Amino acid sequence: MFIIVITVLVLEFFLISSIRQNYNKNLENILVNRLQTSTDLYVRYFSDATLQENVLNDMDTFWKQVTAQVEIIDMDGRVLMNSLGYLADSVTEMDDVRQALKGEQGLWVGRVPYDTEKVMAAACPIVVAKEQVGVLRFVASLREVNEEIRNIAYRYLSFGGLVILFSGLVSIILAKTVTDPLKKVILVAEEMARGNFRVKSAHKSQDEIGKLAATLNYLASEIIKKEALKNNFISSVSHELRTPLTSIKGWAVTLRQGYENKELLQDGLDIIEKESDRLTHMVTELLDFSGFVSGTITLKKDKVNIADLCENLRIQLAPRALREEIDFQVGYAADNPFLYTDENRLKQVLLNLLDNAFKFTAAGGQVSLTAVSDHECYYFYIEDNGCGIAPEELPRVKEKFYKGKSSKSQNGIGLSISDEIIRLMQGKLEINSRVGQGTRITITLPLREAVNVK
Repeated sequence: MFIIVITVLVLEFFLISSIRQNYNKNLENILVNRLQTSTDLYVRYFSDATLQENVLNDMDTFWKQVTAQVEIIDMDGRVLMNSLGYLADSVTEMDDVRQALKGEQGLWVGRVPYDTEKVMAAACPIVVAKEQVGVLRFVASLREVNEEIRNIAYRYLSFGGLVILFSGLVSIILAKTVTDPLKKVILVAEEMARGNFRVKSAHKSQDEIGKLAATLNYLASEIIKKEALKNNFISSVSHELRTPLTSIKGWAVTLRQGYENKELLQDGLDIIEKESDRLTHMVTELLDFSGFVSGTITLKKDKVNIADLCENLRIQLAPRALREEIDFQVGYAADNPFLYTDENRLKQVLLNLLDNAFKFTAAGGQVSLTAVSDHECYYFYIEDNGCGIAPEELPRVKEKFYKGKSSKSQNGIGLSISDEIIRLMQGKLEINSRVGQGTRITITLPLREAVNVK
């Protein structure tokens, strides 16, 4: 409304000023034209007598056809004749008269004692035989001009007021269509800010506010999902931590009570060591997860021999494969180029993915790791013919805290950590799976990362 009012007032001001200038200019042109006509008439028919004689003869030729006030002024600035009968002692202080006495046409707008409105005066020198003998002056009141301008201004201002009124009503209606839904969305957002994510915005339009409401609803639903996943994660971690701690404590109590059988002692120590390793692995994953969430994890890039890495993984996992009766194959080319990345983090990812492959593959199954490269990328393929992943779970397996119905994960963050590590390496981790047929994981890492290593 402020912009509308200011715009209308500025336009009205310039429009009325333009009309005033046009009216004044027209009046000026009329006075000047009639002055020239009258002075030509004087030179042609009255130049034989002096200016004073013509005035004494009471001639009315100058003002008979002119509605303006007529004055005849001598070269000393005295008014010899005034058609209204008002004779001032001197008018030389008027700009138009001063210029006319110098031989030029003059114009002046101002106030006079005998009129309440401003007047416009135009003066022209009277030249006879190349000698100036006086000044002819026409004075017109601006009363009628100002009255006409006021009438036009009133019409324009009235129209401007109607424009402001109409615009104001339309603005109020339009504003309410925006502010009312926005207020409701704000109330929903404030309720969400207080922790109530069950509340939903009912605004369903297709405009920007509707999109904002839909986004808030989606945000709330995602927060609820993440909150549920977090609670499940905490419950799962608590359970997973309690299990090895219970075993460790139980065997510690048993061994404190004394023993006679060294085999029993060895079994107890083996279980304590195994469960401690489990706890260490879980705590390491949790620390990694915390580091990735806070953004404090960095890669220590160096030249990595992929053939050596793959052979190390084969040797490390061969006993498990033999124990679980799984055919574990590792394939790589001896002449593969070096990869510049963090070897320990890459090994962590591959071990985590291979561990999942072993968990989901029954005895007699197959698990393979293959490393190949081209001119731009390294590709790692981890394949198994295990139980596979359900289609509804596949898009979410890399989400934080997510554990599928058939998952054997300890805390649901292993794949999430692996995906974050590959992202830091500027690569991509993709999972394809079919239930009952197995899973294929593809890791793509760019060879151009070498330029970032100094």
